[in-house]
Amino acid sequence: MDALDAKYPFFAAAREAVADAAVSLPELVAADAPAVERGRERVERALMDGTVESESGAFPGESDYDVQAELLSYPIARILVSLLDSEPAIEKYAAAEAATAVDRIREDLATDDELRSVSTPTVALDDVLAEFDLADAVRPESARSGSGTGSGSPGRDPAHYRIDVGPYLRLTSPSWGESWRLVNRALADGAVRVSREELLDALEAAVEERVREGLPFELAAGEGIAAELEEGVADLKRLLSDRSYAGPVDVVAPELFPPCMTNLIGKADRDADLSPPESFALMAFLVGIGMTPDEVVAFCADTSLDAEGIRYQTEYLQDDRGTQYPPPTCETLANYGICHNEEDHMQVAADPLAYYEKRVAAADEIADWRDREGGGDEVEEEADGAAETSETATTDEAE
Repeated sequence: MDALDAKYPFFAAAREAVADAAVSLPELVAADAPAVERGRERVERALMDGTVESESGAFPGESDYDVQAELLSYPIARILVSLLDSEPAIEKYAAAEAATAVDRIREDLATDDELRSVSTPTVALDDVLAEFDLADAVRPESARSGSGTGSGSPGRDPAHYRIDVGPYLRLTSPSWGESWRLVNRALADGAVRVSREELLDALEAAVEERVREGLPFELAAGEGIAAELEEGVADLKRLLSDRSYAGPVDVVAPELFPPCMTNLIGKADRDADLSPPESFALMAFLVGIGMTPDEVVAFCADTSLDAEGIRYQTEYLQDDRGTQYPPPTCETLANYGICHNEEDHMQVAADPLAYYEKRVAAADEIADWRDREGGGDEVEEEADGAAETSETATTDEAE
C-alpha cells in the first residue's frame, strides 16, 4: 500500500492493495478510524464542491498511516454514497472523483522526470491508458503523420493523439458540444484526432464510469456497517434537500431573497470570505432560481467572490445530466450557522427556494434584476469577454 494507491484508489493496483491489507471495514467504522471521517469528508466535498480533495489542501502521504487512511476512505465513501439512496448524489460523487483524478493526472503529466521522486509518486499517460485498456486504442500523433501540425517528437507529450472510433464514441458525448460530434472530427483509418486536453476529457469519463460502476451497494438499513454509519449518513442527507425540484422560478428579485441569502450576499459585499458551505448554499440558490453562470458572475461582480470560482461551481451545479438538486434546507443551513430563522420564516417554508417562490408568488409587481439598468449590460459584457477568451484559446490551439 503506497501513496500512489491513495492518490488513485480506483486503479486495479489500489484495489489489490486493499485486499492484501485484509482490513475489516466494519471494524474500522466501529472504531471510528480516521479513514471513516475522511470518507465522509470525501462525499461531502463531492456534493458541495465537485472535488474529493481534503479541505486542508494537503495530500495525506507523509506516513504509511496517512496513506492507509486516505486509501481506505475511498471504499468507505462508496458505502456512504450508497446509503444516501440518491441517484443525483451518486452521479455527483462519481463526477467529483473523476474530476479530482484528472486534475491529479494533469499535474503528474506536467511534472518533469527530473523532479519526480519517491515522496511524490506520479503516473505517466501510458500508465493511465493501460489502466483503462486503452493502450492499443490511443496513439500519439507525430509530426510525420501527415497532419502538418508539427506536434513535436513522437511519444513525448505530443499536442494531438489518435483514438480508435469505438472507444471515442464510448467515452465522449455529443452533449459536450458540436465539436465532439463524429461528423465534425478528423477521422482516418478508424481513428479520431483529438487534442491532448480532449484526451484527458475522455479519460475523465473513463474514471467516472469506473467509479460509478456497482453503485449503489445493496446494504440493509439499520444493520451492520449501515447501522454504524447511520449518523454520518444523516449528516450527509441534510446536505440534500428532501423537497422535489420542480424547476427554477426564473425571476431574479434580490429584495425578495430569503434572509439567509441576503445575509450571505451582504457578507460578500463587505469583502469577507464565504466558507465552503456558505458559498455552496448561495451558488445553489442562485442557480436554483434560474440564473446562468454568466448572470451569477455579473451579479456577484462587486463582491469578494472570485469569478472563476463562481463559474466553476455554478456550471457544476447547472449540469445537463438531470442531477441538479436544490440548496440545503433551512434546518441544515441553521446547523452550519447560516440560517438564523429571522421572523420565524421556517414556518413559511422549509428551504430557501420554497421561501423565495412564495414571496415571488405573493408579490404584486416584480422588477427582474436582469432587466434593470446595468444588469443585462453586465451579463452581456461578461459573456462577450468569455467569448473572446474562448476565441483566443481556439486560435492559439489551431496555431
